[in-house]
Amino acid sequence: MSMRIRTSACTALAVAALAAGTVLTAPAAGAAEKAAVPKAAAPKFLSASQLPPHPTSAWTAGPATEGFPEALGGCVSTEGVLDYEYRHREFRTDLETNAVQLTVVTDSAAHAKALAKHYDDLVRTCADRIEESSPDIKAEGRDYGKLPVEEGARVRGLHTETSYGATDISLTSVGRDGRTVTVVRWAQMGDFGDAPVAAFKKTTTTAVNKLY
Repeated sequence: MSMRIRTSACTALAVAALAAGTVLTAPAAGAAEKAAVPKAAAPKFLSASQLPPHPTSAWTAGPATEGFPEALGGCVSTEGVLDYEYRHREFRTDLETNAVQLTVVTDSAAHAKALAKHYDDLVRTCADRIEESSPDIKAEGRDYGKLPVEEGARVRGLHTETSYGATDISLTSVGRDGRTVTVVRWAQMGDFGDAPVAAFKKTTTTAVNKLY
């Protein structure tokens, strides 16, 4: 969805994120184990030129920033997830198209695999959760398949339409390289016909390959 997403859609996504439940909790002893893991080099981010080309406006990239991005939308959140090392980078055009990349460094490949599945499940079920929480919004999700990059990635799409006719389209991918997970989201006003699926798959492949 666009950066100017309507209030009703924002509320729906927030409720959907909270409704996703709590997963990936760890035993109390895990804190000491986590502290013992040596700090790896920070994963690298996409550059503006590696986003799906916009027909009339160039992409600009913000700085890599600590923390979880609000711009990722309500489908994916930190709810019920361990306090990992979150970093993100936001991108925008002069129009309403925007994008964001999140990187999450976990303490093991097994935890990264579980986190990637959790995030993908949240994206997969987001449309149903939006409709359950906001009757005035129609939502549809689509699965655009897996990508053979590193430990794998998957691309999904989400279209929302409010009762007053506002529509937004987004593409979200979840990928993994070792113990690092990355989530990439592209969004603008429109519907599935406006989604650059092939270009976004290329962007996702680049994002996962570029982490290290």
